[in-house]
Amino acid sequence: MQVTPQFGDAPQRTLFDLLGPEKLAQVVERFYSQVPHDPDLAPIFPEDLSETAKKQLFFLTQFFGGPPLFSQVYGSPMLRARHLPHEITPTRARAWVALMAKTMEEVGVEPALREVLMDRLARVAVHMVNTPDPPSDGPATGPEAPEGAKQAAGT
Repeated sequence: MQVTPQFGDAPQRTLFDLLGPEKLAQVVERFYSQVPHDPDLAPIFPEDLSETAKKQLFFLTQFFGGPPLFSQVYGSPMLRARHLPHEITPTRARAWVALMAKTMEEVGVEPALREVLMDRLARVAVHMVNTPDPPSDGPATGPEAPEGAKQAAGT
């Protein structure tokens, strides 16, 4: 899906416009209802996810071209710096991307729009990785980067 630039007085529609604030709120609410049940994600999130969900909603609103809610309330996103205290491994980045994709499908985000949104989010997930996966006893189990992110990184 491409967001086609418009000329003249017609404003360009953003990903936020295409998704809509209600649908984005549904995505965030559903996503964080599932985080405590995910064995890879639950350990790095607080027990009370209400503030985390609020920050995520504000960030995604801004990230997808909506009002700059996150910056207005919390300052510059500085995502990598804000996530450094948490062990974000390649496995956890993949789990985050997979859960977000599943959530978007569950709440009915249109497939072509979902693909564009997930491409952008996969790029962010790769950037958040700050800790290698622990060594495993078995054979390697796949790429280090979340699915779709290798293409995003040009590898």
